[in-house]
Amino acid sequence: MSTVSPSDELDEPAEPVTPVAAPPAPPPMPPGRAALYMAASTLLAMTQGFGMNFVAANLPQLQGPLGATSTEAVWLVAAYMAPNASLSIALIKIRNQYGLRHFAELGIAVFLVVSVMHIFITDLHSAIVLRFFAGMAAAPLSSLGFLYMLEAFSPARKLTVGISLALTNIGLAAPLTRIISPPLIDLGGVRSLLYLELALAMLSFAAIYLLPLTPIPRAKVIEKRDIVSYLFIAVGFGSAAVIFVVGRTYWWLEAEWIGVLAVVMIAALTIAAVLELNRETPLIDLRWLLSREVMHFAAVLILFRLMLAEQTAVASNFFQIMGLQNGQLTGLYTYVALATLMGGLVCAAILKPSREPGIHMAALMLIGVGAWLDSHATNLTRPHDMYLSQAMIAAGGGLFLPPAIAAGFTMALRKGPQYILSFIVVFLVTQSLGGLAGSAIFGSFITLREKFHSNILAQTMTLTDPLVAARISQLAAGYGRTITDQAVLKAEGVALLSQQVTREANVLAHNDAFFVIALLAVASAVALAIHRIYVRIREAGAVSGAAAAKA
Repeated sequence: MSTVSPSDELDEPAEPVTPVAAPPAPPPMPPGRAALYMAASTLLAMTQGFGMNFVAANLPQLQGPLGATSTEAVWLVAAYMAPNASLSIALIKIRNQYGLRHFAELGIAVFLVVSVMHIFITDLHSAIVLRFFAGMAAAPLSSLGFLYMLEAFSPARKLTVGISLALTNIGLAAPLTRIISPPLIDLGGVRSLLYLELALAMLSFAAIYLLPLTPIPRAKVIEKRDIVSYLFIAVGFGSAAVIFVVGRTYWWLEAEWIGVLAVVMIAALTIAAVLELNRETPLIDLRWLLSREVMHFAAVLILFRLMLAEQTAVASNFFQIMGLQNGQLTGLYTYVALATLMGGLVCAAILKPSREPGIHMAALMLIGVGAWLDSHATNLTRPHDMYLSQAMIAAGGGLFLPPAIAAGFTMALRKGPQYILSFIVVFLVTQSLGGLAGSAIFGSFITLREKFHSNILAQTMTLTDPLVAARISQLAAGYGRTITDQAVLKAEGVALLSQQVTREANVLAHNDAFFVIALLAVASAVALAIHRIYVRIREAGAVSGAAAAKA
């Protein structure tokens, strides 16, 4: 799941109330220049998205050059996400106080330096340290990618077309990374991925200098207590990110340090909450965050991230269990990328205020049907069998998020510009940490269900069963020319049968996960329909009451 700050202001930051008249609206940007800003936004989104996804998409390929095991390699992802999960909160105030231009130049310069350093790493420990700094350096890029896309549109279209296209760029990063990684590795190994990341960083560096964003008024908004609060928030979010990434690998109740890290997370976030609740101008308005409408909004986004885990975690893990490599999945991810693009473009064309429920209903149905189709997988299922279902889920993801973010941002603006940062916290927790939590939850669910199905299947496998004995003999026959000892040959057949049982249990476990996600989508669609009916009834009652009072 990517770290975005969609409301890193829509180029319309709040200004202090003064007797001076508001400046006139800027003239519309010429189409040619608007296209350049849209291209720059796409470049920045791909730079950030590729840097975030290339490790997660190529962990097996990275283990050899870094001399790491599969368990150790997971720390590369954890190190990246630990600072990235919270840094956008601080960057908004930094940008408002020191200026957008300086923010953009410094952010891309730091990212470029980190990209250059990646080329020289040769061991795991250095790579983990560098990935930590890469997570920090990449945080401004997601904000800049949003701002450059919104810069190209008039204020009336920022929350419709602009936000849809910006989120589409972010959604395209993951499938495109998996499409281009196999040919790049074939050409020059893992180092070619690092060269591409460096090339994208240099192009982004040039784009930011050639295409400046509209400057925003500066204001002294950073307080000393903001720094203290943010440090505790960063520790809490970073600890949560690490737990979600590596918890399933080390298993939740087996590693003592996971419990210690969970205590640190809870303590840090509790201290941050106490500090914020006792400030007149808090960094984050927790009272507003705990209001009914914000909690409802957060629940919707969390459910969405859980459902999208079907594609980002469950489906990809299914094919990995089946022994397929990235090079064999390029066709599938091509369809996913095209469907994501199509969903984003359709959303940009139809998104308007009051249309959010209808768009969300269509997105939920696409995700639900796609997950239900996937729940019928077998050990013979291959990528081409999931082209339709995965395309439906990708299109649903492209449709769902833009109206949700637009509605949430509008809700925050109605309360006042000071609530923008609090809204960003909701978005970060649900998208960044929510995405990691979704992968952790369904990954753990699959592990538990695999053990359950393995036990059920193993109970039916007895050597006295003629069918089982015949299957063991059939599997062992392939080794008959090289193994003459009948006892060893039979043991080899039993081992091969055990592998097949484990594979079938994994297939059944993934089908269970697909089915649960389909149920989540259907339940969410039903809840949305009930909520809309309730709102309509309440609005009708209010209208009739007003008419009666007037009479």
